Amino acid sequence: MPRRHMHVTDTDGAPLRAALRELRAKMELPEAFGPDVLDEAEQAAKSPRLPDHDATDLPLFTIDPPDSMDLDQAMFLARRDGGGYRVHYAIADVAAFVAPGRALDAEAHRRVMTLYFPDERVPLHPAVLGEAAASLLPDQDRPALLWQLDLDPSGQVVRTDVRRALVRSRAKLDYAGVQRAVDSRTAEEPLSLLREIGLLREELERDRGGISLHVPEQEIVERGERYALEYRAPLPADGWNAQISLMTGMAAADLMLRTGTGILRTLPAAPENAAARLRHVARALGVDWPEGMPYAQVIRSLDARRSNHAAFLQECTALLRGAGYHVFDGEAPQPAEAVHAAVAAPYTHCTAPLRRLVDRYAGELCLAGAAGVEPPEWAREALDALPGEMEGGSRRANQAERESVDLVEAASLRGRVGEIFDAYVVDVQPKRPSSGTVHLYEPAVIGRVDGAPDAPPLPLGRRLRVRLTEAEPGRRKVRFAPV
Repeated sequence: MPRRHMHVTDTDGAPLRAALRELRAKMELPEAFGPDVLDEAEQAAKSPRLPDHDATDLPLFTIDPPDSMDLDQAMFLARRDGGGYRVHYAIADVAAFVAPGRALDAEAHRRVMTLYFPDERVPLHPAVLGEAAASLLPDQDRPALLWQLDLDPSGQVVRTDVRRALVRSRAKLDYAGVQRAVDSRTAEEPLSLLREIGLLREELERDRGGISLHVPEQEIVERGERYALEYRAPLPADGWNAQISLMTGMAAADLMLRTGTGILRTLPAAPENAAARLRHVARALGVDWPEGMPYAQVIRSLDARRSNHAAFLQECTALLRGAGYHVFDGEAPQPAEAVHAAVAAPYTHCTAPLRRLVDRYAGELCLAGAAGVEPPEWAREALDALPGEMEGGSRRANQAERESVDLVEAASLRGRVGEIFDAYVVDVQPKRPSSGTVHLYEPAVIGRVDGAPDAPPLPLGRRLRVRLTEAEPGRRKVRFAPV
């Protein structure tokens, strides 16, 4: 499920940052690596397992936020003779640094994934690896899993290969710079092809009924005595870049299914009542949803730069809950067990091993499948436990996101208790219909609303004026009362 991106720009001593530090302490997160883990990471950084195949001649480039240092992916795009495209996609080879069963590996299994907070992150690997020796930083030779995906003129994958290779990224690009270069027609062909291939893949996604949620990034800024919430709408380049990763995850899933051993990322279809609730929200926000139109088509019509569309996209993430992992070894799963509803095809996580544990194992299974050999025992032996480990890591990530959102929203409304806001009702409590949940029109804050026990039921999906009754970061959630 797409996560709600948040970023904090206030100072270190601000109340919000103090509350976020308290949250991490409450969650008992391992913010520091032990001496044995750090020592092993230092040694691994100096002497990784290097591959025989040299692909440093490929002029790869990365696309990430400007301040990112944990660079999992690098790409090079080209046209194929006779039509179509060739995508080279390099993924950081974490297994070249992390030995199974040792301290680094055990710590990765304890952490499971990088946890993101508005002010900082709790990383999966020590910085000497995740932000240095294993990261695909520019002008550095790095071990990688190099995917080669050949596409026909429509963007369909017609041939897949993956092998270990030594690679060297030439440039660290960011989304805004890529968008400017493409829009101004100054991008050279490897970069301009990102738009061409990305648009083709988006069209294929539409054809198979898939959906990508481009959720706006929330930023909270301090302005004098108050905080303010702002949105940054994703750029088209964000979506094109995401399509390359999605395509690789789909190709990896197909490879696993053909060879009989794998771990898939799965997602059930959204329940009908979830879509019905969204229809109420769309009506309240003025989002056009004609009768009979699938929600995927509605979402594709949204413009995240519009505040009501941005708020609706936040609500749409509720349709993508219930994701899990499905392991198989020796017999491929039934089609219904293998599909990811949002992708509308089999899919696996394999492109972010610096930030997610399961990707390291998926990569090993794909390497073995492409070479026609048995997977390494250390990878096969870990499969049964991985879904449970990833589920635990996802719970922590969801808690970090959920409680961080509460803190950010409380901070944005701090000092405004008693003010009246326009909102719409997104949920009503069955046992007490005078209480529920509202989403403010401005700022984009969600909070509980409590009406008197004998008050009329809240109008689900309708506008409601509410008074702010509580907002204190780290002390309590945002709460409102009907006016």
